[in-house]
Amino acid sequence: MMDNDFELDMKAFRRRMDGAIAALRQEFASLRTGRASSVMVDSLLVDAYGTSMPLNQVATINIPEPRLISISVWDKDLTDAVVKAIQESGLGIQPVVEGVVIRLPIPELNEERRVELTRTAAKHAENIRVAVRNVRKDGMEQLRRAKSDGLSEDEVKLWSGDLQELTDKTIADVDKALQAKQDEIMAV
Repeated sequence: MMDNDFELDMKAFRRRMDGAIAALRQEFASLRTGRASSVMVDSLLVDAYGTSMPLNQVATINIPEPRLISISVWDKDLTDAVVKAIQESGLGIQPVVEGVVIRLPIPELNEERRVELTRTAAKHAENIRVAVRNVRKDGMEQLRRAKSDGLSEDEVKLWSGDLQELTDKTIADVDKALQAKQDEIMAV
């Protein structure tokens, strides 16, 4: 018989769900919306010094205008590698090189591209919903094991209710973030 000191680690489940939301926000930040953002290029991998390095470790990234990203490469020998990384990134932006400064003019989005971006955002959101439901599933599995070890039916209901409430709140946060991102994409 199990003692009544069983406690589901709700903080751990909340932390995992919050991590999923943070990952979603990062995915959304990397979607090009017609406005310049350093997040679009921060983590592009550049072949530098015989290894792949994130762009933000070989250059300074600035946003001098709402539709322009300026990249100042610290080592002029890496300029070509940075340009190559940008061209191969799939951003669809043609870099303009001026010495060690690379300018990325962000073009206007057409309607077709906006719709495509909203679909991409929806796919990211659905992946995060699945991740959140998997966290809930892990919690429910812990409860099933605890029940078979003697946890009362009432306590199982109580804990599963708390877990479901956390899941519902997190899914609502995902939906809210998705709606905000889709509105941003379509408003540009």
